[in-house]
Amino acid sequence: MKTSPRVAEKSLPTPREIVAYLDRHVIGQERAKRTVAIAAYNHLKRCEQKTAAGKRLIKKSNLLLIGPTGCGKTHVARTLAEFLDVPFAIADATEYTEAGYYGKDVEVMIAELLHKCGQDVQEAQRGIVFIDEVDKIARRTHSARTGAGARDIGGEGVQQGLLKLLEGREVFVPQNLTQHWNKHDFTVVDTQDILFIASGTFTDLRLYQESRAVGFGQANADGRRLPPITEKELLDYGLLAEFLGRLPVRVELDPLSEDDLFQILTVPSDSVVREYQALLKTDGVDLRFEDKALHEVVQFSLRRKTGARTLRALVEEICHEVMFEAPERRGETIVIDAETACARLARLGEGAGARD
Repeated sequence: MKTSPRVAEKSLPTPREIVAYLDRHVIGQERAKRTVAIAAYNHLKRCEQKTAAGKRLIKKSNLLLIGPTGCGKTHVARTLAEFLDVPFAIADATEYTEAGYYGKDVEVMIAELLHKCGQDVQEAQRGIVFIDEVDKIARRTHSARTGAGARDIGGEGVQQGLLKLLEGREVFVPQNLTQHWNKHDFTVVDTQDILFIASGTFTDLRLYQESRAVGFGQANADGRRLPPITEKELLDYGLLAEFLGRLPVRVELDPLSEDDLFQILTVPSDSVVREYQALLKTDGVDLRFEDKALHEVVQFSLRRKTGARTLRALVEEICHEVMFEAPERRGETIVIDAETACARLARLGEGAGARD
């Protein structure tokens, strides 16, 4: 098994430096970026803390991100890993089951992280694991809260299995991802320096509250900002107290506004618009978008309530004809206006081009 020597000592990035990098790649979510930056900084300080007994006073700063689909939860975590230059693995919580049942054991998510860094154990032990859809592993029956009922192998059982990973333990990690059920070939990995970031939409968390719309960071009818999600609400939803205790840093992400979505399309260096302009530039075509056309894309996304998740698919639909004809239109400048955008989006239905 490969190991890499410790890199030369260097100063830790400050929360302000982390936020500055996130600002260049992540639009909006100011509070979430600050919270993630502070948690990452504290995690790095913890990793640097040396004690004679091998115990650390500073506890792990694992995070729980709560927000609607398409608001940037995964993007924030991935961008953080890029800045810190550490391995990054995404795990879907719904794929895992309690140990001994058909499905993936929780140790497989560490195996995926180990695979990302070429089986380098030391490198993997400083990585980030992003656990998505964590709301889907809540207890599924009310009776399970009192210990009654059938075993919840894909819900409470997974939460129980994750406790040792989140807290920081030496675990036996399968070397072969395609045969992870094989218990013979494994590697010992210490998870105490691995940062875990869990996320979920929790879309039906407050359906019983008539005054609150499904979503996050919204306001009541009287215009006041809704209170943050409480520990009790998460417990009632079906998350274990021990599980929440190992995710001490929690932040709610806001739905992306119209201005946020417009900036996502245009501002970042890897934005969707820049991507398609670069793609057509290879065919000698100069592609341009009118602002009104991009606002049509944004409005369509808002009506679908999908956030930034579908922006690329919408731009793909708009550019479909252009990309097909691009080799024969070398040297031309093609401008996508609002009328063209509406006509293309109308193929997808749901009232494209309609005005409120």
